[in-house]
Amino acid sequence: MSENSPDRPGELRTGLRRRHMTMLAIGGAVGAGLFVGSGQVIRTAGPAAILSYAAAGLLVLFVLRALGEMVVARPVAGSLAEYARMALGPWAGFTIGWIYWYLYVILVGAEAVAGAAILASWIDLPQWLLAAALLVLMTGVNLASVRSFGEFEFWFASIKVAAIIVFLVLGVLYILGLWPDSPGGLHNLTAHGGLMPNGLTSVFTAIVAVMFAFGGTEIVTIAAAESAEPGRAVARATGNVLWRVALFYVFSIFLVVSILPWNDAQVLRSPFVSALDRLDVPAAGTIMQAVILTAVLSVLNSAIYVSSRMLYVLTRDGDAPAGLTKLNARGVPVRAILLGTVAAWGAVVASYISPDQVFKFLMNSIGTILAFVYLAILLSELRLRRRLERDDPASLTYRMWFYPVLPILCILALVAVLVSMAVMHEVRSQLIASLISLTAVAAIYPLRRRYGSRPPVTTPPLTRTR
Repeated sequence: MSENSPDRPGELRTGLRRRHMTMLAIGGAVGAGLFVGSGQVIRTAGPAAILSYAAAGLLVLFVLRALGEMVVARPVAGSLAEYARMALGPWAGFTIGWIYWYLYVILVGAEAVAGAAILASWIDLPQWLLAAALLVLMTGVNLASVRSFGEFEFWFASIKVAAIIVFLVLGVLYILGLWPDSPGGLHNLTAHGGLMPNGLTSVFTAIVAVMFAFGGTEIVTIAAAESAEPGRAVARATGNVLWRVALFYVFSIFLVVSILPWNDAQVLRSPFVSALDRLDVPAAGTIMQAVILTAVLSVLNSAIYVSSRMLYVLTRDGDAPAGLTKLNARGVPVRAILLGTVAAWGAVVASYISPDQVFKFLMNSIGTILAFVYLAILLSELRLRRRLERDDPASLTYRMWFYPVLPILCILALVAVLVSMAVMHEVRSQLIASLISLTAVAAIYPLRRRYGSRPPVTTPPLTRTR
């Protein structure tokens, strides 16, 4: 059996096909944050929210390009932690792996709660029961096989993309004056205080919130090790991030603030529903609630997948109990999946017992973790690129642009984002809570090094890994 065979015993299966990877990349870039969270961004920056989304999108694009370079050269499950381990040492792999796992475990619980809240308006059952049903359903999908995960994500992403495309078409017709009772034009962009009614600083302030709305775009690189063509799939997916961000985020927000005044109270609460109401689309609220539920289930499905694969990698490297690496006959890490969903129940319970304290802290504690992960990706790329150029230049078929200048500029930009959060009262609590989480995980590493059953790998080789 060849080294790259998808059926090697004890290894993850290559069950994801090209269409799965394509929609996984698109679905990761379009979450519930676009449909709901964009209202807060518009409140902060006004029509200039368009610029905030564009700037943050470019930063995420560059981070994914750096990650894509490493994934194409060395496709490996749980790539984020593994590259940090290769480039920065075992402590970095341990810390990034566990903090990323923590991020998605909390996200599993949070999305189950959010989905239950939507269902409760349609189904007369307790929210905790609905949350439990969603957790069980999506856990079952992930336990079945990686292909079942890919199929569900394919259709979830297809629904989200179809909804946005319909919105874009209707919005264009409206501003062109081709929709019934449409005045046409772009006067709302400047008629209510100008393009930047809250000043230039508000654009940068909004970038902080926008950047984390793009969280999930990196999932496609984690799934690469279970795809039939990891290098080609990642190169295509990360290369298309620019048009996805431009079309789904920047252009859709442009249409929202063109159709309605940016300071309209309804826009701030639910931008897309308000825009569809202005177009007199029947049952706009119900339609958008269904789309948002699809987005929530998509994130829930992906979060269970990502948390299990990251735990699988931590187990493989000796940073988690060895028993969690066990795969079933379909190549699924069952124990890793179950541990993640069991831990997510803690977040669900906290949301009902202590929504204003424990659950709020849990949500704040993952608020800026992606910034730390992005920093680790860029620092890893800076070091691994030099080693690959020296030891295996033929593997660098997909390269980061303008190396090393662009990675360094991105690192400085991320540091600036974190510094800005420290001086912004409304998001400072997220930074503090996330730093507490990061510090707690990093503090555990000395215990792992001293008492772990396997010593940490200090000089991981740059060999091709499956």
